[in-house]
Amino acid sequence: MRFLGLMDRKNQSPQGQTAQVVVDFLEVAINCIVFLKGLYPTRAFERRRYMNVVVNKARHPQLANYIHSSLFALLPYIEKGLAERVVVIFYDQDHVPMEKFVFKLTIDQSYQSSVSETELEFALRAFLVKLNAAEPIAKPLPSGANWEITAYFRELPSRENDGEEAKLWVPTDTKQWMQPRNITPIKSMDSNPLKVQLYMEHPSLTEPKV
Repeated sequence: MRFLGLMDRKNQSPQGQTAQVVVDFLEVAINCIVFLKGLYPTRAFERRRYMNVVVNKARHPQLANYIHSSLFALLPYIEKGLAERVVVIFYDQDHVPMEKFVFKLTIDQSYQSSVSETELEFALRAFLVKLNAAEPIAKPLPSGANWEITAYFRELPSRENDGEEAKLWVPTDTKQWMQPRNITPIKSMDSNPLKVQLYMEHPSLTEPKV
């Protein structure tokens, strides 16, 4: 069962087809991460089956719409290879970053062969299985924690070239959390034309809070 009602993929470029598979997957994966971190009551989610994996999807309209609209707005930038990383950042009550879940994306812009969406989805399915089984992911957050979806671009979107979509994204503080950090790999895949890495970042024990 798909979560996104995206456009027909027929007659799309390989990059367009791949980007829609990625956006579809990211919506499911981010729902799973937010559920596992326990920021909301379990009743705010409902169980679904996706790629033959049982997952949890937000049923609260505002939460579901935030995840869906954020990722759908990223679709053209993922397709063009401009969006390098999609990141879920969890903050403490003072808005200091505690954890980042980083999806690093690469879509081969020179790839011209037909895309096997079945193969891509099978490879991405392993991420969902790993997410559900990884204990560090389910580590509870302190009271008052909050979160957001952030995108890191290889180059800034242009309002002239990228239209209304570019207005949906605002610059963030690039100096934030620039000190050394600990990285925990979770899963990676390389299946032409798509490469995906998923890893966690959290502050090093010696990093001062600012």
